Amino acid sequence: MTYTTNEMMTVAAARRLKNGSVCFVGIGLPSKAANLARLTSSPDVVLIYESGPIGAKPSVLPLSIGDGELAETADTVVPTGEIFRYWLQGGRIDVGFLGAAQVDRFGNINTTVVGDYFSPKVRLPGAGGAPEIAGSAKSVLIILKQSARSFVDKLDFITSVGHGEGGDSRKRLGLPGAGPVGIITDLCVMEPEAGSHEFIVTALHPGVTREQVIAATGWPVRFAEQVDSTAAPTELELSALRDLEARTAAAHGQTPGEA
Repeated sequence: MTYTTNEMMTVAAARRLKNGSVCFVGIGLPSKAANLARLTSSPDVVLIYESGPIGAKPSVLPLSIGDGELAETADTVVPTGEIFRYWLQGGRIDVGFLGAAQVDRFGNINTTVVGDYFSPKVRLPGAGGAPEIAGSAKSVLIILKQSARSFVDKLDFITSVGHGEGGDSRKRLGLPGAGPVGIITDLCVMEPEAGSHEFIVTALHPGVTREQVIAATGWPVRFAEQVDSTAAPTELELSALRDLEARTAAAHGQTPGEA
């Protein structure tokens, strides 16, 4: 089956969620990948959203954390404060799944502004619960499309801390957990290098060249000694993803793939 680069990105991200793990899910691309994982390789993954649903099993992708589909399909719903205090800060979240507008070489995220904070070119959606997720989850996955505008040498604003300035920066900041362990894009997979915690390319998606990744990265990106090739999406993965997008489009009046 033929597939798009966005589908490859979503499938590659979904594969990173281990079955049975507890995942704190962001809206948008993280939610799409997490729910694809639930429908394919990780049927027992526990999806938690900021608004309080635990064990959400939406049949369509939510428009926001307040979408009734999440509460209606969850095993239970608790107050938002409990999600953060008991589940997240209590060390019960295995994976935080986040999107970003900008990311740097150490996995720090910007979702606040593009340009100067007081006179921005673009005012972004903001932090939400991302800073707390990035700071307290046992590990973090980041998913976004790759370009020199989104993969920047210096963030315009640090919304959520990844590995800070690299090295032992995260430890010195007193943040628990491993921090970001993977950045999944429409071109490749990046993982933090041992010691420096700088993100380097560890896998290229089928048909993608190193030159494409270099051109789409705003810092002098480096490659692992052994760069793997991402396995192409299977028919099962593509069918599950496209069915999910079609149901979502029908429910929300969108074109499939927009959610």
